[in-house]
Amino acid sequence: MEEQMYTDAEFEELLKNYDYSFQKGDLVKGIVCSYDSSGVIVDIGAKTAAYVPVKEAIVNKEVSIEETLKKGQEYEFLIIKEEDEDGRFTLSYKKVAMAYSWRELEELKANDATVEGEIVSVVKGGVLVEVKGVRGFVPSSHLKLKASDNVVGEKLELKILTMDIQQGNFILSNRKSYGDDKDENKQDLFGSLEIGQIIKGEVVRITDFGAFVDIGGIDALLPLSQISWRWVDHPSDILKVGDTINVEVIVIDHDKQRISLSLKNLEKDPWVEAKDKIKDGDKIEGTITRIKHFGAFVEVFPGVEALLPNNELIEYQNSKNTILKVGDKIQTTILKFNPDDRRISLSIKTEE
Repeated sequence: MEEQMYTDAEFEELLKNYDYSFQKGDLVKGIVCSYDSSGVIVDIGAKTAAYVPVKEAIVNKEVSIEETLKKGQEYEFLIIKEEDEDGRFTLSYKKVAMAYSWRELEELKANDATVEGEIVSVVKGGVLVEVKGVRGFVPSSHLKLKASDNVVGEKLELKILTMDIQQGNFILSNRKSYGDDKDENKQDLFGSLEIGQIIKGEVVRITDFGAFVDIGGIDALLPLSQISWRWVDHPSDILKVGDTINVEVIVIDHDKQRISLSLKNLEKDPWVEAKDKIKDGDKIEGTITRIKHFGAFVEVFPGVEALLPNNELIEYQNSKNTILKVGDKIQTTILKFNPDDRRISLSIKTEE
């Protein structure tokens, strides 16, 4: 098969077409386009349509994919796998839905609030209920009626006794009626926040797509892409539960009562720093951070990545009789550095 080569103009066009904002761990919005036998096709604004496998689309097994993700509707998805050979991202709807459900349940428990659950099964020692898409257990000792007197499909008013997200354990009580609790402090805090505000918070939970940070009664999301300017494979590589961090408020969604944060915005923008330290023609030793079918991403300055085209990557490996991998260092040449557009045309330094 003939090796694919790029002219300078073609490679520059490749850089323009590639959207650096899409990466594993990102939350993205997408519109459902169609279905096939193995999943859902979604438009997230990338070069090609993204894909949601069946197991990552279904939240409730009793509800069809078509009802869960309705054609033409927009939803939030988690990128769980970067582009395959066809340039298609793999998404999960289930992970996003479940993460938000657990977060809501944590808040309900913290506020000692009442929640409605539906009985899905009567089992030995109690009943199984579904609350906000999460299945929990109500022991017989915490039921107003005997377990055998409860009916599948019946709605119960419940309070959360214990929950363990890691183990998936969720125990509730229906022993007595409860009134609605209103957390005025939380509403006051939400109303006082502003975009760009710097606040202190505690990391309370880590997920595949980021970390939830308690900012004083509200669990706000710190997305994976907002943790650091440098490539981060998983939030746990940088953060751990219990960490106290300063963060910037970047999104406030009053309708959904959701807040998004940034940690990297509190650091200096590496592209601005690199502007005075990198110029066209520089020979720089870089570190490979990711390898894709179209080339490799090379960190040429802390937090600054450049794309090395696949044909040069193959040429180098053939000449050195080696296979490059993530973490390897490699000598590179800066062909064109455009800090304003955050793009670098890169080449491998050839040795005569």
